Amino acid sequence: MFGLNKKDTSVLIIVAVMVMLAPFLLNPFPSASGLAQFNAGYPDLMQKFVIFGIFAIGFNILFGLTGYLSFGHAAFLGVGSYSCVWMFKLLGYNVLPGILLSIAVSGVFALLIGYVSLRRSGIYFSILTLAFAQMSYALAYSVLSNPKFNLTNGETGLQVYADDPQWFHNPDRLPDLPHLFGLSMRATYKLDLGAWEFQFNAGYYLCAVIMLACFYLAIRIFRSPFGMMLRAVKSNQQRMNYTGLNSRPYTLAAFVISGMYAGLAGGLLSAVDPLAGAERMQWTASGEVVLMTILGGAGTLIGPVLGAGFIKYFENIFSKINDYVLHSWFSFLPDGLEDAVVFLIHPFIGKGWHLTLGILFMLVVIFLPGGLVEGGQRLVNWIRGRKAKDSSAARETNPAE
Repeated sequence: MFGLNKKDTSVLIIVAVMVMLAPFLLNPFPSASGLAQFNAGYPDLMQKFVIFGIFAIGFNILFGLTGYLSFGHAAFLGVGSYSCVWMFKLLGYNVLPGILLSIAVSGVFALLIGYVSLRRSGIYFSILTLAFAQMSYALAYSVLSNPKFNLTNGETGLQVYADDPQWFHNPDRLPDLPHLFGLSMRATYKLDLGAWEFQFNAGYYLCAVIMLACFYLAIRIFRSPFGMMLRAVKSNQQRMNYTGLNSRPYTLAAFVISGMYAGLAGGLLSAVDPLAGAERMQWTASGEVVLMTILGGAGTLIGPVLGAGFIKYFENIFSKINDYVLHSWFSFLPDGLEDAVVFLIHPFIGKGWHLTLGILFMLVVIFLPGGLVEGGQRLVNWIRGRKAKDSSAARETNPAE
C-alpha cells in the first residue's frame, strides 16, 4: 500500500489511528476527577505533539541516518515561524501561503548553512550549526528589529496588526484569525460523553494530516537508495569516499530536507498561534529536538514522534502540578506525613519538571540505549517469550494433545 512494504504500512496505519483518535486516547480520566490533571486531550497540547513530531521526524532524517548532530535546527524553526507570520501580514490569514513560504525559506536558509557547516564533520559540524543558530537568534532579537527595517519585532515578537496590508483578506467573509479557506484554526467541536469531554480542533487535524504526510515521506526516504547512501555515510564516510562516491551532495540534501521539516513545524506553530518570537531560535530549542530524537530512538521511524510526545507531555502536564494539587492527592494521610510527602515530591514538579525529565532521560539512556522504541521491542519480545513458554509448558503437561 502506498509503495510501502507490509511492516511499514502497518506502522503508518498505527500512527494514523493514534493521531486521528488522539482526543479520545489522551483523555482517559473523567473531567471532574482528580486524575484529570493528567489528561492531554486539549487542542493546544495536541497541536504541540504533532508539530514537534514533524520537527523531530525531520531532525531524525539528518541525525538518525547520517549521524551528523546539528545543534542549530531551531534556526529553521524560527525562520519558518517568521515567514508564516509575514504572509499573514502581507496577504491575509489563510495558512496555506504561510506554510508554503515557511518550507521554501527554511529550505534556502538550510542550503546556505549546510553548504558551510558540512565542510566539517563530528563535533566541528555541531559547533558550526550551533554558532549559526545563535547568530540567527541574535539577528532576530536585535539587529533585524531595527525600526528602519523591522523584520522580527525583537523581543516583543512578530504579530499581525490592524494596519498591516493583508491584501487578500476580506473581514466580511473571512475570520480575523488563521484559517484554511474560511475554516478557523481555532474552531473546536466539543463532545460530551458522560463524565468525559472530548475536543476536536480544526488546527490540530490540519497539523495531524500534515504530520502523517511527513511521516510517510520519511518512510520513503528511509527505504530509498538515497536513504541507503545516508546510512553508508553514517557507517563509514571515509570508506565511502575511497570508493569514489562523493558524500557531500547526499549529506547536504539530507540537511536541507531536515531544515525544511523544521521550517514546516515553525510555520505550523504560527498557523495555530499567529505570533513568532526569537525564543524559538534559542539553543535550548535545538537541544530539545535532540532529546526528543534520542529519547524516542534515533534512526527509527516512530521513535522521534514518541520522544516529542513524551517531552511535550512532561513540559505541559507535570509543570502544572503544584503543592495544592499534591495536598489534594495525599489528603488521606495524617497531616505531618502529608506535608512530608509533599515536601519530598515538590522539587520534581512545577518549575522542577526538568529534574524529573532529566532523571527519566538518564534512565532511558542507561537502560534503553535505543530509546522508547527499544523499550517497546523488549516488552513485545518478553510477552512473546512468555506466551511461547506457556504454550510449551502446556504441551509438556498434556503430551496427548
